[in-house]
Amino acid sequence: MNLSSLPELDRRRTQTTIESMLEKYRIFKTVTFEAKEAGITYSYSERFHGPTHTITDQTAAIAAHNVDVPAARRAYCAALDSVVDRLDKREQQLVRERYMRRDEVYDYTVYNHVFDPPVSKDTYVKIRSKAFYKMALALTDLGLLSLDSLMKNGSSMKQEELMSKGLPSVY
Repeated sequence: MNLSSLPELDRRRTQTTIESMLEKYRIFKTVTFEAKEAGITYSYSERFHGPTHTITDQTAAIAAHNVDVPAARRAYCAALDSVVDRLDKREQQLVRERYMRRDEVYDYTVYNHVFDPPVSKDTYVKIRSKAFYKMALALTDLGLLSLDSLMKNGSSMKQEELMSKGLPSVY
């Protein structure tokens, strides 16, 4: 696949979307999951206009929630980790230091103190843009992101063009 067959993405929308996904990753990694607990006593509830023969299993619903939500959080974090692992060395370093650490790190800290040797702001922006572009394509391939929402206004591709280029058409 040559470079001309790759889709043109809106840089700002891509950056905003990827940053929000990485913020969600950071939240999942730092905030612990609070398991729900079943109530001990059942309360009476009148049902005026509904079937009275239905039974709700509160304990089963809570148990499913307590298993499914942490599993989904782990799967999301694992997917983002695998996408970042496939980036170039400098791109990985940028994403991990700036967006995936527990503490808040600013852009100027990364390009002045983390990179060795330090890089200029413009070089930093180029590295970040390339990393986010690659991440957007990889996350689209995993089904976590819709490529249609990131396309430039003037470069909307048709479904057939996307399929012929090996890109997913519907997300």
